Amino acid sequence: MPIDSDLSINVSKFMTESISEQTAKHNEYLIDLAKNGPTWWEVGPAKYREMRENGETQFPKPTIIEAGQNISLPSREQGRDVPCRLMLPVSGKPKAVIMHIHGGGWVLSSEKSIDPLLKGIADAANVVMISIGYRLAPEHPFPAGPEDCFDAAEWLVDNAEARYGAPLKIIGGESAGGHLTALSTFHLQKTRPNFHLRGLLFTFGVFDLSLLPQTKIFSKKLVLTPEIMTRFVDACCPGFSCEQLKEPSISPFYQDLKGMKLPSALFTCGTEDPLLEDTMMMALRWQMTGTEGIVKIFPGAPHGFIAYSQQLDLAKECLHVILEYIVDKVS
Repeated sequence: MPIDSDLSINVSKFMTESISEQTAKHNEYLIDLAKNGPTWWEVGPAKYREMRENGETQFPKPTIIEAGQNISLPSREQGRDVPCRLMLPVSGKPKAVIMHIHGGGWVLSSEKSIDPLLKGIADAANVVMISIGYRLAPEHPFPAGPEDCFDAAEWLVDNAEARYGAPLKIIGGESAGGHLTALSTFHLQKTRPNFHLRGLLFTFGVFDLSLLPQTKIFSKKLVLTPEIMTRFVDACCPGFSCEQLKEPSISPFYQDLKGMKLPSALFTCGTEDPLLEDTMMMALRWQMTGTEGIVKIFPGAPHGFIAYSQQLDLAKECLHVILEYIVDKVS
């Protein structure tokens, strides 16, 4: 008699034959595109940030929209605030405030990187979106970026309802933003123990800066490679040993989750992403606490794929899942 496993996954999502022709062609396009440009460490982070803003890299040029407002939140350092981007819903009293933390390997992008996406969510879910412009490495290495996110999160816990008409209910981010989302969540468990988030968004997040096997052996030069990931980590945490990178204050994968009142979390990732194991393993640890950890896997999707919603059906599908989750958690 067959033995039923206590753990099961939808294996079909991970099979090569599940990758659509559209996704496969787009991945080939991204690989070819990366061959023509320099890396951020070759030209320097400041120059590469400028190139991304001008649409001169493999990522689409960011669209800055007039509806976005530049604001700032207080930081722990006297005389310095944390720059943020505010998106208000088009109408009605907002149901929640969502704190967004952008990706970019702790080195690239900004709070203005995905204006249209944040405004779309604000309007569709009737929420206030606030994207955090945390300090970037290598100019500002660890713990500068996380501390900016901690300061913003604490301020929003204490002041969001009075300032924006709704409480902070969700924190979320992509890639490095997923990492900072986890660190911010665990930080609030210590400093605001009576506050409870309704949900978290981990979009192709990284949770182990010492790098899980998939991140080290990923062989395709598709958006995020082992070398790029190592360069990002070195910029964020210069001179840190492997053991130091495993500290829970740096890599949330090693956080002791026992006894924590964790919120629900949505984990999304593509199968052609070197951070796939980060998503799978962190989600498993989340579920093992008895907390809701929803995992949605997208066959063939590369790292950062939601940036290509005009080209990829999978990106549209993922964004729909994220919006559905938000609507459910803020209602």
